[in-house]
Amino acid sequence: MSNRQQKAFQPPDCEFSLINKDTFKALEKLNTKFDMVFADPPYFLSNDGLTIKSGKVVSVNKGDWDKSNSVFQVNEFNRRWLSLIRENMKNNATIWISGTSHNIFSIGQILTELDFKILNIVTWEKTNPPPNFSCRTFTHSTEQIIWARKEHKTAHYYNYSLMKEINGDKQMKDVWRLPAIARWETSLGKHPTQKPLSLLTRIILSCTQPGDTILDPFTGSSTTGVSANLLGRNFVGIDNQKKYIELSKLRKIDIDNKEKSKEYISKMRGFEKGQLQAIINQQFEQLRFKDIA
Repeated sequence: MSNRQQKAFQPPDCEFSLINKDTFKALEKLNTKFDMVFADPPYFLSNDGLTIKSGKVVSVNKGDWDKSNSVFQVNEFNRRWLSLIRENMKNNATIWISGTSHNIFSIGQILTELDFKILNIVTWEKTNPPPNFSCRTFTHSTEQIIWARKEHKTAHYYNYSLMKEINGDKQMKDVWRLPAIARWETSLGKHPTQKPLSLLTRIILSCTQPGDTILDPFTGSSTTGVSANLLGRNFVGIDNQKKYIELSKLRKIDIDNKEKSKEYISKMRGFEKGQLQAIINQQFEQLRFKDIA
């Protein structure tokens, strides 16, 4: 552990804005330029198949928003939202997009067409994936997360030294072994494609600084926003489902409780004991000095 201070600092007041609208309509009216975007768009894997969750056989269907009639429809959907996102990014901003084989190749193609520069394709290896129901393929235990920047010739921010520190003083590789969501993360409710806080926290720490503003255009239960605010970043989330906007509000209220926020931070995986809190403390202190200056 480094010599980071252990005293708990008061987190800065951070924006947590939610927009309950169709993503396309909301993006067309936004006038904010974002430092980072995290997107978990529909994977289009709702095909009436079956899987296993918590020892029970359940449908893979998530809802009508996760169904597709053709590859052309998937490509057009991805082209439309990525084009709108690009207009709302700062020139040095980066975007992270989560997916599987159902949609990630389409996203990579569209990113290239729109002149984004792909930096990495991170493989998230889940340490606790659901078992293989069909027994006809290898167990699906990974998701891919494309990291790209808006401009080819404009440098992006990457906190290389911090990523090395949390990886045992070794360069952080592009394969991340982290568990899927834990029960404590769904105590207020759950979204069918909810991502773990540990994953979003690593992403946000890697390429943003305190005070930056982050957008999630398919916010769901707003794991991105919860992590962003815990780390002193501002957040804007968009979702067309009222029930998930309400769940997001509950999660925001939960982390506004100082003891709850400390509990969340202590439970996140991928860090040594006390390491994440120490990192946050130092970043908050740097932000205060910056504001004073």
